[in-house]
Amino acid sequence: MLRKVLSTAVAAGMLSAAAAHANQNLLELQDNPEYWPTQLGNYQGNRYSQLDQINRDNVNELRSVWQFSTGVLRGHEGGPLYVGDGRLYIHTPFPNKVFALDLEDEGRVIWSYEPDQDSRVIPVMCCDTVNRGLAYADGRLFLGQSDNTLIALDAETGELLWDVSNGDHTVGETNTMSPLVVHDKVIVGISGGEFGIRGHLTAYDVETGEMAWRGYSTGPDDEVLIDPDTTLMLGEPIGEADLGVSTWPEGEWERGGGAPWGWVTYDPDLDLIYYGTGNPGTWNPDQRTKDGEPADNKWAITVFARDPNDGSTKWVYQKVPFDEWDYDGVNENQLIDVEFNGEQRKGLAIIDRTGFGFLLDRETGELLVAEKFAPETNWADSYDLETGRPNVNEAYSTYRQGVNVNTTDICPTAMGAKNMQPSAYSPKTGLLYAGINRICMNYEPYETDYVAGQPYVGATLTMMPAPTQNGEMEGRLGSFIAWDPVAGEVVWEVDERFAVWSGALATAGDLAFYGTLEGHVKAVDIETGEELWRFKTPSGIIGNINTFMHEGKQYVGVLSGVGGWAGIGLAAGLEDPEEGLGAVSAFATLGDYTKLGGVLTVFALPD
Repeated sequence: MLRKVLSTAVAAGMLSAAAAHANQNLLELQDNPEYWPTQLGNYQGNRYSQLDQINRDNVNELRSVWQFSTGVLRGHEGGPLYVGDGRLYIHTPFPNKVFALDLEDEGRVIWSYEPDQDSRVIPVMCCDTVNRGLAYADGRLFLGQSDNTLIALDAETGELLWDVSNGDHTVGETNTMSPLVVHDKVIVGISGGEFGIRGHLTAYDVETGEMAWRGYSTGPDDEVLIDPDTTLMLGEPIGEADLGVSTWPEGEWERGGGAPWGWVTYDPDLDLIYYGTGNPGTWNPDQRTKDGEPADNKWAITVFARDPNDGSTKWVYQKVPFDEWDYDGVNENQLIDVEFNGEQRKGLAIIDRTGFGFLLDRETGELLVAEKFAPETNWADSYDLETGRPNVNEAYSTYRQGVNVNTTDICPTAMGAKNMQPSAYSPKTGLLYAGINRICMNYEPYETDYVAGQPYVGATLTMMPAPTQNGEMEGRLGSFIAWDPVAGEVVWEVDERFAVWSGALATAGDLAFYGTLEGHVKAVDIETGEELWRFKTPSGIIGNINTFMHEGKQYVGVLSGVGGWAGIGLAAGLEDPEEGLGAVSAFATLGDYTKLGGVLTVFALPD
């Protein structure tokens, strides 16, 4: 079957010398519900499957049919890809192994690839050596390695076709994100905001690896690829030039962070890609003031809508100007069509780090909804829909409290009320489903100096469970929610002992799946949240739950392997409560429930 798939791709390539058929190939794969060709399931990021062989009536019969150990002990994010060739393609954290596994022979290894990387990249990776997964198009697999090398592999043989450097780990630049192929380009960002890097998103030619364009997150307009006369902000042209320089103290934009290490989504009709940028360099906001006053620090923590052909920016929306809490803006941008105030709108929905759920118009960037999904959120009371700015609660402003002052009980933490774990969207219910972090923090900024390749953090954090409300589970650190993006309200919620760090999955079988840090895969009723099934995998889950069909049988697959920011204490052997940027204090008991080890588990119903 693989040769059939590859021959189809070759035939498509013969129709045109242009590689735009990489886009067409992915569109065709996404239209077939039997496949799972991208990490988010489709270009829109919906993580929704039309398969219903596994459903609310029979999911209690779901069982593990085989498992595969990756042989790697750090945090396993992302998940398996399936493109109809009888193989699952999976990856690992550093050293970034890639495996092609035989779906018909209990995961027999067809081929494997392991790059030769400089291990000195490991201590430069902020929050474990994670990687969010492979991309696929036209018989090729694409992977961004920890050391910033972007590679293309032949999907049939595992042969390295090309590689290109996307950054320099000796100055703190690394890679953790999953690339995305759009048209004839593979698009990838960069990590390293905690090391004072300057974030960028870059497009490379899928055939050759040649750079096509690069858009920076900070700096002058010609490098951010903004035209202030045409690029929109809240539906109107920006107007003022070079805000990526003028909203920073002198020179600070050059180490301004804004690393886009999360997810990229794409609207084929509008021909726009969407992604978010991370924190603005040092976590000490006092060092990012201008003339002694808070400055916006554009374009950190910003949603970008770019043209994938040349990188030019259609619109921007900065969610947190002058960030004081490390609320990275990299969460996935769900592209959903909604009815809003009686009008059909092309929406963009975000369950955000900030504790707010946003709904924007994805054509113009107009802000439509901004409401709390985590009720303990206290750093801001609300958002002004006209200005797009948060109404900050100064009692929890780390800048107003001052340098070397410990501001206590800020909710949510720097981890966010939801981190990068991708949500799912069901067109049947119109709801988003997501794993949530219910954690608060103490935050003490301090003066720090920039040294290339060294941490540029400037804050000390400790974390603790969020206060309980309305009979919630005492001491719980997480939950799984259903969110109405138009009404801006939680429909139902399931409490969990630890933060829920896995990617959600919604299906036409009226199910939502997610994983827990203890290692459970759970299936719940999509309308009520009632738990219908669970299975304990060998290690905690921070990966995404994906589903696909082969030879008439639906499967569910998940990578377990505890780690990431939440599990960094276990993954890196840390014990000091302030280590792991505060995570060790919050997850001190995680080791009582799970241990390290990467395993792919594949589930199906009995024959």
